[in-house]
Amino acid sequence: MEADTFWRHFHEIYEAMPRQGPGDRGSTLRALALLPRLTAAQRILDVGCGSGAQTIDLAQATEAQIVAVDIHAPFVAQLARRAAELGLAERIRTEVCDMNDLPFADGSFDVVWSEGAIFVVGFDDGLRAWRRLLVPGGYLVVSDLCWLRDDPPAELRAFFESEGADVGVVEERRRVVTGAGYRLVDDFVLPELGWSQNYYAPLEAAVARFREVHEGDAEALEVAAGCQHEIEMFRKHAGAFGYVFFVMQRTGA
Repeated sequence: MEADTFWRHFHEIYEAMPRQGPGDRGSTLRALALLPRLTAAQRILDVGCGSGAQTIDLAQATEAQIVAVDIHAPFVAQLARRAAELGLAERIRTEVCDMNDLPFADGSFDVVWSEGAIFVVGFDDGLRAWRRLLVPGGYLVVSDLCWLRDDPPAELRAFFESEGADVGVVEERRRVVTGAGYRLVDDFVLPELGWSQNYYAPLEAAVARFREVHEGDAEALEVAAGCQHEIEMFRKHAGAFGYVFFVMQRTGA
């Protein structure tokens, strides 16, 4: 299957969802509570915002100005519409850009936030590349895929390897944080509802609708089957892996 065909079908499924990855408002607010209170004079960069479920949560919980970026324009447009509907358009600025090449000056933000998206650039590379965007003493908050057991099933390891996913070990991620020029404030595991209720239930419904629309289209059904297989891997091996939030503060000059 050509890459353009895959991504067209993939985005059709994910544009129908309220969020494009696991997460929940409670975890966003828990991570936010580990930071000092953010005022109207401060700025947050939300990297890989998708359609912006967490962006809206951040805007409603703070007075800060937010810049939300994603490479997929329809996601960004969804967020802009939602922000306008909620009266938040003046505090949420949306931009379409590549997180591998963020077009912002050094020290532009008090907080850089990225839920479930840092895998695109890699945990280590993302921490090092995004540090320059922070003011001295600024905060970086990311969630990333990690093993939650020391002995994950071989089937699950093989699945993630086939997907090219870099599943981290929490202790190793903590060492990366320190080595990249940050102080680890805290880390915690995203609760199961952030996966099952907030992500996989909507994904399964979106896949079912997609299959009805594309009945008989082998390539489209192949993409749908891949999404369904991911859901089944979670159901079978829940508790072996998950997202871990890492809240860290920039150290040094």
